[in-house]
Amino acid sequence: MTLDPLNLIAILGMAVVTYFTRLAGLALAGRLDLSPRAQAAFDAIPPAVLIAVIAPSALATGWAETGAAVIAALAATRLPLLGVVGVGVVAVVALRAVI
Repeated sequence: MTLDPLNLIAILGMAVVTYFTRLAGLALAGRLDLSPRAQAAFDAIPPAVLIAVIAPSALATGWAETGAAVIAALAATRLPLLGVVGVGVVAVVALRAVI
């Protein structure tokens, strides 16, 4: 397999731009004086993105996956992230075996 130099330059360029975008976000976040409402909105972004990524696959793949997603969401109210992942994996395996 060969890599075209133009493709390599494009990939490296995108990596650099992505890296600097993240650095700029971290640098600016410390300098912003946010109201409590704006801070709450910023704090809600990571879970919203996570749900936006997970929900389509959890709802479109089958009943076992949907049930496991519901069980994992309930577990997330009490357990840390690693525990929730474990509960979700066990739930999807068990539900696939039953359904």
